[in-house]
Amino acid sequence: MGDSLAVLFIVMRVEPLLTPLRFLIFLRSILQHWLSRRSWRRLGLYVSLSGCCLLLVLGCRSNQTPSGSTASSAETRIAIGTTAKVRTLDPADALEIFAGNLLYNMGDRLYTYASGSTQLVPQLATALPKVSEDGLLYTIPLRTKVLFHDGTPFNAKAMAFSLNRFIQNGGQPAFLLKDTVASVTANSETELTLRLKKPFASFPNLLAFSGLVAVSPKAYKIGPGEFQPSTFVGTGPYKLSSSGSDSIRLEPNPTYWGDKPQNKGIDIQSFSSSANLFNAFRTGAVDIAYQSLNPDQIASLDKTAQQGDWQGITGSGNNITYLSLNLRDPVLKDKAVRQALGLVINRKLIQDRVFSGQVEPLYSLIPSIFKESKPVFEESDAEASLAKAKELLSKAGYSKGKPMKLQMWYRSNVPSDAPAATTIKAYIAQELGDLIDLELNSVESATAYTNLDKGTYPMFMLDWSGDYYDPDTYIHPFLHCAKGSPAKGCEEGSTVGQGSFYFSPKMNQLIDQQRQETNPTKRDQVFAEIQKLLAEDVPFLPLWQRKEYVFAQRDVEGVRLEPTQALGFGSLSRKG
Repeated sequence: MGDSLAVLFIVMRVEPLLTPLRFLIFLRSILQHWLSRRSWRRLGLYVSLSGCCLLLVLGCRSNQTPSGSTASSAETRIAIGTTAKVRTLDPADALEIFAGNLLYNMGDRLYTYASGSTQLVPQLATALPKVSEDGLLYTIPLRTKVLFHDGTPFNAKAMAFSLNRFIQNGGQPAFLLKDTVASVTANSETELTLRLKKPFASFPNLLAFSGLVAVSPKAYKIGPGEFQPSTFVGTGPYKLSSSGSDSIRLEPNPTYWGDKPQNKGIDIQSFSSSANLFNAFRTGAVDIAYQSLNPDQIASLDKTAQQGDWQGITGSGNNITYLSLNLRDPVLKDKAVRQALGLVINRKLIQDRVFSGQVEPLYSLIPSIFKESKPVFEESDAEASLAKAKELLSKAGYSKGKPMKLQMWYRSNVPSDAPAATTIKAYIAQELGDLIDLELNSVESATAYTNLDKGTYPMFMLDWSGDYYDPDTYIHPFLHCAKGSPAKGCEEGSTVGQGSFYFSPKMNQLIDQQRQETNPTKRDQVFAEIQKLLAEDVPFLPLWQRKEYVFAQRDVEGVRLEPTQALGFGSLSRKG
């Protein structure tokens, strides 16, 4: 009877995502799975149970189906499963990856990227910006005949409102514009100007950030903390129909000015674990599995995708994992110690043992998807690296009888963090156990993020995804310090938020230089200098670069990961 209730529980959880036809397919797979493990004597029990479940589903659907809807229209809705939790849909406060992907599909920005490429193209703008000679003033022409989801007309005043709200409300991503933009002004109904504090050659790429969408001035307010986490009113191809703790429903926007979605809507289900997402996809309860499955589950789905059971789409991800080193810590304030740690991280061991090859070793903060990336932490001779690390630690005063004691923290709710941290500890214990005593500690990510800028953790494992497609988004948010000194370190700026407190006038100068440089060759050279200084000062240790995986059922078309790693919903459809 307990087994019967388990089946019923699964059915009840996934039923809202299933049409009757897909439910029958799902139920058949469940029965096949159970009957393969149990005797035929129990067939009657499962048949009876399946009949009850079918009546339950049909009854529920008779109450849930809107007036005038048909089974065929329901079949063209796409169900996406994820383990991501959406904290907020307010673009002025959303910095998480999955929330950004939702905003990417529900909203429009001034600029976006042409599908399948990294070519910047106008979206709500009609042309690329006109830039003044001093590089400070950007003039942008805007589209006409665009409506917000609530019917409010879009114009330059509405776009200025949206950008000013992004800056002034003080949400998590506010720094992206606050540190860069001096003012936003509507010159007319169709022209916008933005004045920068300093020249920034890649500023148009920043304007393609998912959170810089236009929002309706009638639906939102400007003011510190004035956020609306459960609603969204923009101009994009999808409207938010409903938003709950574990489900989100999107409907096509009938007044959208651009290309219309190829489906009747999107249903997003947030699962409590990767195991639940894995099983829901395998049984057909969801059309697409996206963010995040564990390495064993990815390997299993990837293998069967090659056999044609479903589709597997892989892309070089823009997500990096790294260690932030707190330079205020009594041990880590010594540069020699940090350099020694940089020599004892075995990234290929992590790649193989923890991820079964599903990540790439990372030897710079700039991931390899950018040509500017330089492998400054890569060492060709492991034995020589260990010998050099021992020499540095010895000079720092550590020995067999007096090992360096250091804490490394990681996030308890990120499945890959614990095995990666354990692998790092085991390798160090094996090779340098008499010189380094590494203690592992974990904490839930929400707690960690609120304490990083307080200097709570000596060393912490974190991850980061670029906010816009440019190497600057892996440099400025890590290494720039607005206020600091050699004695106190960074007191205000990006490195404080990262928990590193790194301060370097030379690094600040190089960052400003690359931001202002318009010559691509010269800018590449500056990035090379930045990464060389990064490897010398070691305020961060890059670990790995994650690949992105999306799995889709065979009957779903139009599934593609953009080079920016965005997953577009509008192209999704069902065969036939």
